[in-house]
Amino acid sequence: MRIGVLGAGQLGRMLALAGLPLGLEFRFFDTTAEAPAGQLAELQVGSYDDPTALAGFAEGCDCITYEFENVPVGATRFLAERVPVYPPPQALEVAQDRVVEKTFLGGLGLPTPVFYPVLSKNDLLDGLERTGLPAVLKTRTLGYDGKGQRVLREQADIDPAWTALGGQPLILEGWVPFEREVSSLAVRSRSGETAFYPLVENTHREGILRQSWAPAPALSPELQAQAEAYTLRVLERLEYVGVLAIEWFQVGGQLLANEMAPRVHNSGHWTIEGAETSQFENHLRALLGWPLGASLSRGHAAMLNLIGQQPEAARVLAVPGAHLHWYGKALKPGRKVGHITVRADSAEVLAERVAAVGALL
Repeated sequence: MRIGVLGAGQLGRMLALAGLPLGLEFRFFDTTAEAPAGQLAELQVGSYDDPTALAGFAEGCDCITYEFENVPVGATRFLAERVPVYPPPQALEVAQDRVVEKTFLGGLGLPTPVFYPVLSKNDLLDGLERTGLPAVLKTRTLGYDGKGQRVLREQADIDPAWTALGGQPLILEGWVPFEREVSSLAVRSRSGETAFYPLVENTHREGILRQSWAPAPALSPELQAQAEAYTLRVLERLEYVGVLAIEWFQVGGQLLANEMAPRVHNSGHWTIEGAETSQFENHLRALLGWPLGASLSRGHAAMLNLIGQQPEAARVLAVPGAHLHWYGKALKPGRKVGHITVRADSAEVLAERVAAVGALL
């Protein structure tokens, strides 16, 4: 079986690392020859708007998936006429536009922050009359890792934010005084079989995910059930196949949907060592219609992203329960170049081990 993957970054690389032991073959499509997944499997370099290149890529693939959500929807629809594409292009279309996404989620009964489409400065001022300050102004498309957004804390922030982001479709979101950010990870197979991983607590800095803790500390059965019920609505409405991540704001006992990612996700990297079956293996099982693996956590785990830094491997691995993952990328400031997962049988021991790893970073 050959899996085609659009994008050949670290997520694609980890898909291959999960699938090669299962006897699967991989073919990647990317716009650059330096993409790290190309170190493990066939890499075709081309443009997403080149139908000849896409058709050649699809030839011989049993199914196609993607590892980032900014793949042009038109490319996935073109490929879906030739080979099954999972998750379905419709999911990609929803996730690529924040207004479409929040409208879709709200239509399914998922609570979201208050939001307003912004096409002009008057739209922005009208929206602020309703949301008040603080608020968040974001691009509707192509935002990731905190890019393409500005926090409006006071009147003086409005003009600079408009200068930076104006001239393109935007979304204004009301500020959410959340207690913490959590994310859910679910997987649905072609057969309709579904599995849910425990909610994780995430810490971001400068818009980039820094740490994920699994299961989320003090996670109640009620909050887990709420996340699963909401996520199931999304999976079923989209006839989804593969892994789906949803990022949430927790306010008391209520979850507000922030955004969804129709792919394997950074906040799920802990599952490689910390769950019975990793998100990457379960994504592949789902695409192929194979039985899903158990999504239970193996004790407690934390994932620490390595952002533009390279700690000494031997020192990291000297910490009990620590596992190091390099992505095969050149070091650059602000770039995700790897991650460390730390596992323990108790939350207390995990905290001690994470502190020991953190001292090396």
